[in-house]
Amino acid sequence: MSSGVTGDSLSRKQWAFAFSLVTSLFFTWGFAYGLLDVLNAHFQEIFDIGKTKSTLLQLAYFGAYLVYAPIASLFMERYGYKKGIHMGLTLYSLGAIFFWPSAVYRAYGGFVGCTFVIGCGLSCLEVAANSYISVLGSPKYAAARLNFSQGFQGVASFAGPMIASRWFFQGKNATSLDTVQWVYLAVAGLGLVLNILFYFCKLPEITQDALAEEMHEVGLTNDKDPFWKQYRCIFGWVAQTAYVGAQVAVASLAVNFLAEQGVGIDKPLASQLFSYCQITFTVGRFVGVVLLNWVDPALLLSLYAIACCAFSLGVTYGPGLSGVGCLFALFFFESICYPVIFTLGTKNLGRHTKRGSGLIVMVCLIPDLPDAIELSSDNLLQGVGGGAWFPPAAGHIADTDTTAHSYIVPFAGYVAMAIYAIGITIDQARKGGFRFRTIDEIAQKRAQMEQENKDGSDSDIDKKGSEEFIESA
Repeated sequence: MSSGVTGDSLSRKQWAFAFSLVTSLFFTWGFAYGLLDVLNAHFQEIFDIGKTKSTLLQLAYFGAYLVYAPIASLFMERYGYKKGIHMGLTLYSLGAIFFWPSAVYRAYGGFVGCTFVIGCGLSCLEVAANSYISVLGSPKYAAARLNFSQGFQGVASFAGPMIASRWFFQGKNATSLDTVQWVYLAVAGLGLVLNILFYFCKLPEITQDALAEEMHEVGLTNDKDPFWKQYRCIFGWVAQTAYVGAQVAVASLAVNFLAEQGVGIDKPLASQLFSYCQITFTVGRFVGVVLLNWVDPALLLSLYAIACCAFSLGVTYGPGLSGVGCLFALFFFESICYPVIFTLGTKNLGRHTKRGSGLIVMVCLIPDLPDAIELSSDNLLQGVGGGAWFPPAAGHIADTDTTAHSYIVPFAGYVAMAIYAIGITIDQARKGGFRFRTIDEIAQKRAQMEQENKDGSDSDIDKKGSEEFIESA
């Protein structure tokens, strides 16, 4: 027998408590990332550094995902989700608290190092939280659950910089590091409070052995193959890499695109419109939650991926306001892609669940919610991670041709994502018939097995009755 539980075996109260507490982690790292771009602009002024050097913060933050996500997945494979969350929150708080001496000594290198430690902590939390939410309950609603939780990350990602730029880095604080000290002291305090809450809460440990046993009981044994043969996960990693690269390329040049459309939009208004694009993205997440409760995730991702392809071409070739409208539509249809690819890629991995989660999170060195960055062919640091060539390629086209035409680059990423989604949809149809509604495969197979056993039992009774009748005759 396996130790631990599965999501389906929890009571409603246990499920709600675990879901709420883990969802709070999504808000935590969304807020932390949201402060990064504000710090970029702040540090450029205080330390008198250029845009490229200021992006060392992003390089440290996203580089931590590449370095630490695989370590985090192996740690949780051995010690469980809860200890992984404790490790992530501890690193998160340690990195934040050392912003204080870095500010006192005005050491930019210290800030970069602290950001790397925070990134290590958050990569650990992301491996734990994405994976835990996916398996916390019926697989039928895994994509809907993850979309809902990541919606709060989206809220925090634009709320963080909005709060910081308005109240922390204005007036005399614009040239001071004092507020940076207090902001990150509060961030460290938040991490400490969450760590204490997780310590005292009885978070059910959903183990890989329990997940594997649940699969094996109904005849699903694909996790018995080695990890490198889990093609659904491996190709999910490829699709996620392509999507994340496309997403950041779209966001990187959004302000420039809006200002160059020739419809009277200047840079300040373009920045404001971009914030509306972010809100559209977050609203799309919550709309996706509703749809994913009814529509099969692979089918819905296929439709959204095709829409992303179409609207990226609309941005590329659409004149004036039509191009602007296509950009807003593109942000909306991007909304569910990351969490749905994650859940499809880690579905029914059994004993490989945590390793698969680490692989897919590792590529996400670009944050889940898009953020605007000035990008040109000279600023290659922004292209580290998730499809590294996408942002520099888009920037080069924007420099040599037009910003609108640079959106042909993310189109390529959306095509790769669409191939993955359509491929899974076809594979599902080939194995069990086309499905429009989302289903719980394990529950469905269990019901089929019970029906077969019942039919077999009835057949044995009829056979026995026939034999008794013949003997009597």
